[in-house]
Amino acid sequence: MAQQALWSGRFAEGMAESTLEFTSSLDVDSALGFFDVMGSLAHVRMLKARGIIPPEDADAIIGGLKTIAAEMEAGEFELDFSEEDIHTNVEFRLTSLIGPAGGKLHTGRSRNDQVATDFRMYLRDAVLETVGAIDRLIDTLVKVAQDHGMTVMPGFTHMQHAQPVTVAQHYLAHAFKLARDAERFVDAYGRMNYCPLGAAALAGTTYPIDRQMTAEALAFAGPTENSMDSVSDRDFVSELAFCASQTAIHLSSMAEELVYWSSQEFGFVEMDDKYTTGSSIMPQKKNPDIAELVRGRTGTVIGALVNMLVMQKGLPLTYNRDLQEDKRPLMESLETLTQCLSIMSPVISTMTFNTERMRAAVEKGFINATDLADYLVVKGVPFREAHGIVGAAVRYCIDKDKRLEDLTVQEFRTFSELVDDDVYDYIDIDRCVERRNSIGGTSPVSTDAQIMSVIQGYMAREDFVRQETSLIEGAWDALLE
Repeated sequence: MAQQALWSGRFAEGMAESTLEFTSSLDVDSALGFFDVMGSLAHVRMLKARGIIPPEDADAIIGGLKTIAAEMEAGEFELDFSEEDIHTNVEFRLTSLIGPAGGKLHTGRSRNDQVATDFRMYLRDAVLETVGAIDRLIDTLVKVAQDHGMTVMPGFTHMQHAQPVTVAQHYLAHAFKLARDAERFVDAYGRMNYCPLGAAALAGTTYPIDRQMTAEALAFAGPTENSMDSVSDRDFVSELAFCASQTAIHLSSMAEELVYWSSQEFGFVEMDDKYTTGSSIMPQKKNPDIAELVRGRTGTVIGALVNMLVMQKGLPLTYNRDLQEDKRPLMESLETLTQCLSIMSPVISTMTFNTERMRAAVEKGFINATDLADYLVVKGVPFREAHGIVGAAVRYCIDKDKRLEDLTVQEFRTFSELVDDDVYDYIDIDRCVERRNSIGGTSPVSTDAQIMSVIQGYMAREDFVRQETSLIEGAWDALLE
């Protein structure tokens, strides 16, 4: 075996096949192949610049790595599953291309700092993709808000009718949640975007390497500052797993509402045929399966966070093989999340709002009771006293099967002599909405301001994604020159 030839110095015989199968990470870390080559190109260019290896060997390594990069791009790079990881595969392919000089590539580095660097590069791309997916969904929610600035619906607390709100206000609430999710990913990106390469196994290296050079070549903000920390911690993985979990929870909440709202009991929305399914036995059914699956897959995303936290909880410094298990959970988590974000955009953009059904629901449940209490406060009644007065009026309406707006002024005055004809304007549902024009409120004036705030936020993130993508792609172009 090639592996045995490379690592056999300490061992009298090679590892058992069962050991190789158990320890192999190639099925997962093969996704890091391109980044491994880019990291190696940056490393060997630095070794050449610092005079650590002969220029002719460095040039041969650079040429071999470029060939490997081309093979990967063309889908022609063949994985050897008798080797345990992608790093060994790349190094053996390099050696087969250029001979023994390929072995000099590993000067001044370890697989410990190598894999930590590769994974950070992989995750930079994944985070930028995820932020873009979040913002595309936010854009969909903004369009809903722009179309429904005065579409009135019940606002809920405890799943009970609470106060009248607009569809715009409701979906902007989801937009702001997702905007914070996107910002969390951006913040985590900034903490992750430092280069471990050169930390070596744990203590740094005796070679006169230039870690700043390699960090810049790979478009990192700089090198990590402690070599032991660089190879031992995966807090950036746990942080991204949390970011993904929180986003998935917000998506699940939105999906849960769509399941309710598309039911006959609510009837607030009807989903497009393209994003629903039927029943194998009940021909009348139109099931909100996309929303249900988004809700269900939240467990996968949260599971990745739990996996990471438990895996790290008892690790001493520095590198431990447990850390090999950091990739699959987060890779699957981010892939699942991005799929859910991407499918929710067309689900929401194509569904139809039953505005008449929403309006009819608003007419029930004494949803303007708070406004009647506010009316009494304007007349000089302390709010707590007004609260009790309105509660008594609501009990009266329940007994008489009336709405508050059905009461005559004389009936109102049995609860408070301060009520006059102007009460009807005050408890009119549309006026209840329009008056709530405080910052963050549900009035069209307030929601228009919220729309502008959300748009400004995702435009700024679009600029960030564009700039970082350009920096990274520029780095790859320079390394492959």
